Amino acid sequence: MPRTKTGTAPLLHWGVATLALAGQRESGDLHLVKPVDGGALVAVVDGLGHGEEAAFAAKTAVGALERYGHEPPLSVLQRCHEALIGTRGVVLSLASFDSARGTMTWLGVGNVEGVLQHADWSERSARATLVTRGGIVGGDLPAVQAAVVPVAPGDTLVFATDGVRHEFTAEISISEPPQRLADQILARFGKGTDDALVLVARYLGHR
Repeated sequence: MPRTKTGTAPLLHWGVATLALAGQRESGDLHLVKPVDGGALVAVVDGLGHGEEAAFAAKTAVGALERYGHEPPLSVLQRCHEALIGTRGVVLSLASFDSARGTMTWLGVGNVEGVLQHADWSERSARATLVTRGGIVGGDLPAVQAAVVPVAPGDTLVFATDGVRHEFTAEISISEPPQRLADQILARFGKGTDDALVLVARYLGHR
């Protein structure tokens, strides 16, 4: 059965749906939503492969994100890389929301897809897509640049691991509650051949 988890953090209303590969006791796909000074950190990690070793690598990454999530995104990535040396490693994408600037800074290593669907796109494109770099956090870490994009209340961030088909990007509804949207994406686009996780975070802005 899929597992779900929903919650709120400063600036965000979020939900997550995850499903381990059949026959596995643990999923190697994990997430973190963490309040930080002036904003929030959202991250999804995918331990390489599946099973206990993938889950261990993912848990190690989440531990580093939890501990160092208050640092700038590139620094957080480096901290994760150092913590994961000697493990299978992970791929990950993360986003840091800054309420004072009304921005989101995001980056990715590997194939955790990220899409930001804008609520009001009359003066800009309907969505922004995260450009990730190939590599492994804890192994072959590439040179990474973080991108900064403006956010407004109602904008919706979706992260999905490679257990979810890419076609989900055409089915992001900003009118659906985050948990329901995460559940729908996993149900419709989960491959069933790998661990899978979908995280949906809606930006609320100042409240």
